[in-house]
Amino acid sequence: MKAWNVTKLATLALGTLAATCARAEVHTSNRPDSTHSGALAGVRHRVLVSTDIGGTDPDDFQSMVHLLVYADVLDIEGLISSPFDQGRKEDILQVIDCYERDYANLKTYSDLYPTPAALRAITKQGETERAPYAGVRRSTEGSRWIVECARRDDPRPLHVLVWGLIEDLAQALHDAPLHDAPDILPKLRVYWIGGPNKKWSPDAYQYIVENHPKLWIIESNAAYRGWFTGGNQSGQWGNRAFVRQHVAGKGALGDLFVSKKADVKMGDTPSVGWLLEGTPGDPTQPGWGGRFVRAWERPYSRSERMTKKEDRMEIFGILELVLPIGRDVPEQPEAVLAVENQRLPGYAPGDGTMRFRFCPKAAKGYGFKVRSNVPALDGKAGGITAYIPSPDMVQRRAANLPNWWTDDPAPQAAEGGHHGAKTVSRWREDYLGDFAQRMLRCQSPALAQTEKQSWR
Repeated sequence: MKAWNVTKLATLALGTLAATCARAEVHTSNRPDSTHSGALAGVRHRVLVSTDIGGTDPDDFQSMVHLLVYADVLDIEGLISSPFDQGRKEDILQVIDCYERDYANLKTYSDLYPTPAALRAITKQGETERAPYAGVRRSTEGSRWIVECARRDDPRPLHVLVWGLIEDLAQALHDAPLHDAPDILPKLRVYWIGGPNKKWSPDAYQYIVENHPKLWIIESNAAYRGWFTGGNQSGQWGNRAFVRQHVAGKGALGDLFVSKKADVKMGDTPSVGWLLEGTPGDPTQPGWGGRFVRAWERPYSRSERMTKKEDRMEIFGILELVLPIGRDVPEQPEAVLAVENQRLPGYAPGDGTMRFRFCPKAAKGYGFKVRSNVPALDGKAGGITAYIPSPDMVQRRAANLPNWWTDDPAPQAAEGGHHGAKTVSRWREDYLGDFAQRMLRCQSPALAQTEKQSWR
């Protein structure tokens, strides 16, 4: 791997020539794989991003900054706001406003940077609520844009990078039928940052598993954490030190990045890194966005009683509680399942039951409590314990999920209990070093960098 250091990054700042030479070294001798087909090798990928930017976690702002400084090597076709609560497309537009302030500098490095107006035109509002039990609710500007982009006459696949809720993708698949399958499905290549996002989208997720099992998708529930956990964390590579030295003061985008969070999180950025450096057509190959294995049957547990903490299920799986509601039932039965910071709504299908879906994001015990206008349910308590899957699950590929990929459960690929995270963190110096170069573009134009070099 490349041995980046402070001196080398300082040299990069002196001029375009130095930066170009250093970058050539990264992207030839240190490619993750000989069959590399990433954007930094000149392969232009179509990209659409669905993000919950503006929500409770500020890391989507960081990831959006990262995406836009690489906008010259990607064909960005859509930026969709898909929050479950807070966050709207105005938050994406805020980042584009900063991009506009840096655009004069950025375009001196490449005339392929899209104009701010072009980026605003492809920014759409997606779903703002969690899907109901059915998994889909209504078409949105965002879901319609996914369909429109996927149907374009372009032989390249459309890479859909999902940084938050998966509701708009589920809706798009639902709304674009051709005979017994959505006509957009063969064009889609999805990289979903699941994990915590999956816990907010259990119904939309289960809809996709049950109705569109042939979807090409990377379900990264834990590997993405390698972007900010593990790897070389010493000196300039520390999460806070890196931002202070290589992001702060680097144009309006750098200032925005720091204002939202003063250390590296960028939890959604592995999806972009996967396109930049690696082999996007083969998730089993190493790259900045990780390395993945074919998925086993997606973990799903159904219980017709309230589970207890002694009961166990796989982490990031779906637990469905199907609880009897008895005879003394209001005309409109309602219930919520309280689990930590979630209030999961119940669904009454009219068969004498109330149903809840829950997805655990950590390997630990959870406690449940029901609040309901149904006497048989109100106050009912229980729980579940989630565990990390066994490494031998990689031998149990699901025949009905031929294009589904997920984190490698092998112990040697884990980082701090997060399975698959080392497949990302191993590249830390490379992807952060390259990002540091990119942020210099926001600070000053290529001409100024060349003049600095010539005066020395």
